[in-house]
Amino acid sequence: MTGNRARFATIAPRQLRWLAVAVVIGVAIAAVPTQRSQGQLARPLEMPTLAPVIEEVGPAVVSIAVRGRRDVDPFFGQLFPGRGDDQREFRSAGSGVIVDAAQGYVLTNHHVIEDADEITITLVDDRTLTAEVVGSDAGSDIAVLRVEPDNLAEMPLGDSDVVRVGDFVLAIGNPFGLEHTVTSGIVSGLSRRGINPQGYEDFIQTDASINPGNSGGALVNLNGELVGINSAIFSRSGGNIGIGFAIPVNMARNIMDQLVDFGTVRRGLLGVNIAPLSPEIAEDYELDGTAGALVTTVSPGSAAERAGLEINDVIVSVNGMAVSDPAGLRNTIGLMRPGDEVEVGYVRDGSRRTVAAVLGELEAQVADAGGALGDVDERFEGAEVVTNDAQRPDYNGVAGVLVTAVEQGSPAAERGLRAGDVITHVNRQRIEGLGELREIVEDARSVVLQIQRGDRNLLLLMP
Repeated sequence: MTGNRARFATIAPRQLRWLAVAVVIGVAIAAVPTQRSQGQLARPLEMPTLAPVIEEVGPAVVSIAVRGRRDVDPFFGQLFPGRGDDQREFRSAGSGVIVDAAQGYVLTNHHVIEDADEITITLVDDRTLTAEVVGSDAGSDIAVLRVEPDNLAEMPLGDSDVVRVGDFVLAIGNPFGLEHTVTSGIVSGLSRRGINPQGYEDFIQTDASINPGNSGGALVNLNGELVGINSAIFSRSGGNIGIGFAIPVNMARNIMDQLVDFGTVRRGLLGVNIAPLSPEIAEDYELDGTAGALVTTVSPGSAAERAGLEINDVIVSVNGMAVSDPAGLRNTIGLMRPGDEVEVGYVRDGSRRTVAAVLGELEAQVADAGGALGDVDERFEGAEVVTNDAQRPDYNGVAGVLVTAVEQGSPAAERGLRAGDVITHVNRQRIEGLGELREIVEDARSVVLQIQRGDRNLLLLMP
């Protein structure tokens, strides 16, 4: 026995792989009959195939064609002046998955049907159906369509929480307009983030070929269950290089349920601003590592304040699930609903604690491109601004109006505004966008701005 163990221990990993292949081949060869009848094998050799799985789930994958109008890129308008109005017609294509045949619900990506005026889906049997949008969510890149439920096939939903790196998967969709194309591969990674930093993301990474047109299609396990909605690729050429990303089906199901129930997504809000932990900060806070999210601000009246969370707390878990970083916390809370009670684990002064918090609601923010602040009031002449986004660290992590540029010698510069300032209060009133700033300044005889500049808060008088 000792000798056998020693010999086995000397086999290199590559040799082990070839040994496994040899065993499989050996079994296959052993199964081949040696008797021939009239030049043919006595019985055909059964070849391994994924065809049964594909035949079962393939009819639930649809092709999506979209027509609509989009705003013309200003650069395009400069190149081709006088080419009509500010919008132009577009056509695009993608994929979708029927997940409820009785109701006619189809899952796809938000970016596939964004700005659509007309959506047509084509089934595997070449039938075409007109689809209507039940709801669409840019943050998660999930949309739900509905078609007339007439003899449809549906795909069963799996559990993406049990997906492991190394699992075999199939990607089914319509890349480059090639309908019902199937590619295979494995799960290459889990919980991938940073693909869309402004979104809610927890991607499954796969090397199954995903190309333009696959968006909204199915990532399927070998049990024929939907485990992900194909959404993005990492590519410098626009084609597949073996790195594709799918939205986990559990996340997609959560978003779908809300879109069906409400037509929109209602996201939970804890009410904290958070920052990542560097090794130096982790050491100062007596932490074992850099996993977690440092609380830098607690919003007045928020779920966090009511629960007793404070600045300098480090949130390390939600409902017993570890929080790896600020993005992980944002994803976890953002996929919960207002009114949900959560157990927040945190570290304060070196000791681990837990507290229950009832989530508030994250109000949808209307995008405001900003512009010249002088259009609001002449005292601001020379300052360019954009509406701030509290999730972007380059805006100092606070909500407000970001000053992007200040012309030297302008009234705004003379009154002390600088590029990079974030206006958070006007006349002691909290603001998060230009609309609020305009309302306050419009009838004000004097203006006092509270701004955040770097790590300092200060007041500017605008006489």
